[in-house]
Amino acid sequence: MAPSASRQGCAITGLIGIASPRRDLTRIEKKPRQQEVWGLSIEGGGSIIHSKTRQHRQRSLAVQIIGHPPSPIVDRRHQQSAGQQEGDRSVYVTPQFQASFSLLSDEKWQEYLNYGIPLYKAALRGDWESARQICSTYPECFAAKITRQGDTALHIAAVARRTDFAVQLVTLMVSNDSTENLRLRNNIGNTAFCLAAASGTVAIAKVMVHVEPELPMIRGNEGLTPLHMAALLGHRDMVKYLLPLTHDYLSDKELITLFISTINTDLYDIALEILRIHPSLAIARDGSDANGETPLHVLAKKPLKSYGSKLGIWSKCCDLLKVYRSHEENSLPPKALQLVERLWGEVLKQRQDSISELMRHPWRLLFVAVQVGNVEFITTLLCSYPDLIWRLDDNHQSIFHVAVQYRQEKIFKFIYEIGAIKDLLATYVDDNTGNNILHLAGLLPSSDRLNCISGAALQMQREMLWFKVVEDLVQPQLAEAQNFDGETPRTLFTIEHKELRKEGEEWMRKTAGSCSVVATLITSVVFSAALKVPGNDTSSFAKPLDHGAWYWLFAISDSLSLISSTASILMFLSILTSRYAEEDFLYSLPRKLMIGLTLLFISIATMMIAFTATFHIIFKPGLLFVGTSVLACVPIILFGIQEFPLLLEVYRSIIGCHFIFKPHHHQLF
Repeated sequence: MAPSASRQGCAITGLIGIASPRRDLTRIEKKPRQQEVWGLSIEGGGSIIHSKTRQHRQRSLAVQIIGHPPSPIVDRRHQQSAGQQEGDRSVYVTPQFQASFSLLSDEKWQEYLNYGIPLYKAALRGDWESARQICSTYPECFAAKITRQGDTALHIAAVARRTDFAVQLVTLMVSNDSTENLRLRNNIGNTAFCLAAASGTVAIAKVMVHVEPELPMIRGNEGLTPLHMAALLGHRDMVKYLLPLTHDYLSDKELITLFISTINTDLYDIALEILRIHPSLAIARDGSDANGETPLHVLAKKPLKSYGSKLGIWSKCCDLLKVYRSHEENSLPPKALQLVERLWGEVLKQRQDSISELMRHPWRLLFVAVQVGNVEFITTLLCSYPDLIWRLDDNHQSIFHVAVQYRQEKIFKFIYEIGAIKDLLATYVDDNTGNNILHLAGLLPSSDRLNCISGAALQMQREMLWFKVVEDLVQPQLAEAQNFDGETPRTLFTIEHKELRKEGEEWMRKTAGSCSVVATLITSVVFSAALKVPGNDTSSFAKPLDHGAWYWLFAISDSLSLISSTASILMFLSILTSRYAEEDFLYSLPRKLMIGLTLLFISIATMMIAFTATFHIIFKPGLLFVGTSVLACVPIILFGIQEFPLLLEVYRSIIGCHFIFKPHHHQLF
């Protein structure tokens, strides 16, 4: 298996500015040939002295790789003397430098209190002046271990992303001819360069490499290269910088592991570049045996991130106007889709039996991609290899069976593009349970799929919709077929959704009851206001231009508020007296809730308009009237913030249910 890095929750955050080092470190040597081969652009350029101070994104960092001692490094330059071969790459052992002494020992405890702790704080803060004063008193302090993990001051500055401190310290090492201190390891085998790579600070890494070019090849704990550490933590700029420097010294196994790591951390542009140089990685497996994952397996199981809960009210409104939420789930990024296409193109160059073997082991990647809803992944594979539609999993189920079971409607819609093939696929039955595709629609999905919709009642509505859609597609005999437990699809649906139906009934009753109380109060207020019209005397009509328009506004808004609140009470009352059968959750109950909430919102808005008109009739226009009018908008805004998202969700469930399973265009053929 690939080496793994465990992350510890020590957060090191800060604002980092790239400061200018001393004159002997003002330039970093570039490698035009390697940069041209890889075609990777690194932000910040090759010179540190000309880099402008900028604020790095604050990010929690946890770096502690626990495992066996560091492994020897790989270097092709010493292959003649090594005599050990690993494929086409050779291995040699470099000297391993350890800090000469530790200030945490009993003999030096007083020195640790006097110098070690202040130096530790100075490195964390990036306070070079304090560190320089300590060094003038205790010259050996920068080579000493000042933490229990054996970290030196440079280790701490690197992981804390203190660029200026690290640059000044490296410059001091150069002037003192003590650059071997750059190779010092802590107790778990990591050099300061390893921690700089893990923190993603390219500026610190460039300074170190300028002084000691072999640092990128020195492995840390668990035998991981700094490049691999940066890839595991998803530092794109650091990986782009280290890849040309380290690539020639990686073994074939390490190259595969690095490629898989870039995919796991969404560094798709770098993965594409590696694949361009090494196309054979498309069918390589991560691990020492045949059960390792291929890059396609890694991409297949990557779940898509849902942004539905992050959309604002206006985004949801625009989305509602489109009726169909085409972006309900985030699609694969363009680079990831290109990577899938490139990988699949390389796989299709293999023999048929090799393709089948690759897709089956260590698990069937096609069906896992369906489970997580990886639509673009499935589309890419099916477009270039339509025969995959006939593939069955270990339970004798097609991708459409799995799509129904895991409620992946975007993949299930492909069934409308295959014509009569769907009638054949629908007849497949699970060998273990005897469930057909309609039985699978009757099963209760996992909570993560249910929670895509808010409210138990709306969840029940979506479940009923799934069952009805699948029921319309299958042959009539399948709707009455029994599984091995003697249950028909409808019976199984009732059993599986018994608790959800109860939760939906309770949720609907509470919502209707709360809203009916509000509507009743509004009805009482506006009815009382209608009986006692403000300023109701003959003198009020002497100047109709002064008050006539406001009287009309009061009359109309008060009437609308009374009518809408009364109608909403009737809607909520019909919800409370409903029988709450399974079919009621499909259209009847959600529609009543939608109408009731809409009328309630109208009644609140018109009631506040009537209040504003009354205030204008009674008092003279002025600042008081303007302030009161503004304050009158507060209840409307509060209601919109609290209840409008629910109203939009109900609208989507009612209107979108007619389109959610209908394909808008052909995606496969």
